[in-house]
Amino acid sequence: MEPWYLPLLSFVGVAAGFINVMAAGGSLISMPVLIFLGLEPAMANGTNRVAILVQNITAVSGFRAKGYSDARLSLSLTLCTIPGAIAGALAAVAIDPALFKRILGVVLVLAVLLILRRNPPAAIPGEGRRRTLLAYLAMAGAGFYGGFLQGGVGFLIMPILYVLLRLDLVRVNMHKVFIIGGYTIPALLVFAAQGKVWWLGGFALAIGNAAGAWIGTHVTVTHGERAIRAVFTLAVIAMGIRLLFG
Repeated sequence: MEPWYLPLLSFVGVAAGFINVMAAGGSLISMPVLIFLGLEPAMANGTNRVAILVQNITAVSGFRAKGYSDARLSLSLTLCTIPGAIAGALAAVAIDPALFKRILGVVLVLAVLLILRRNPPAAIPGEGRRRTLLAYLAMAGAGFYGGFLQGGVGFLIMPILYVLLRLDLVRVNMHKVFIIGGYTIPALLVFAAQGKVWWLGGFALAIGNAAGAWIGTHVTVTHGERAIRAVFTLAVIAMGIRLLFG
């Protein structure tokens, strides 16, 4: 291991953590760097989970300190993601994620159209329970994707919370970081059990991710939906380019 690897990972983590809290797709920065440093994809995937967990603990604490917390709803949504996250993490050890990248390309188009709407769709009388049930079912699928690949999972979670549960984007991000942090614990354990975590590199990356998460939490609460939409749009464009051109 070269001596500059760990400072580089911490530096990269700041950008990844900020983007992950404000929108999604920060792992598409950190994962290629881990692979560039010599980790095989499954090891990079597992190592990245260390930083994701620390990042989201930091973000949840930051939102709570600023008065944004709804632990009951966050926890119930998180519980829906955990079975899928475990299954996805088990699959990720052996399965090529190329198919999921193609699926995500379609999801990106739908996600950006939904999030860029100025307000959630108008409520239909008597539809509340159905939308809530759909949200919980959709979370199970998001959990599988998050356990499998992680990168860009926020692009799935944000429209679920925004459209189906009709939350404003600040609260969408508040719940998102709790949910991702929650399902990351069992997913990380799966990767660790398979020997697919470089702990030292993961903690170096986590230092940066935590700093980026703290900044992202502050910007989310201070500047609100306008800033979230701007970062979300840029992140979607960047991720779309990456998916198209590899």
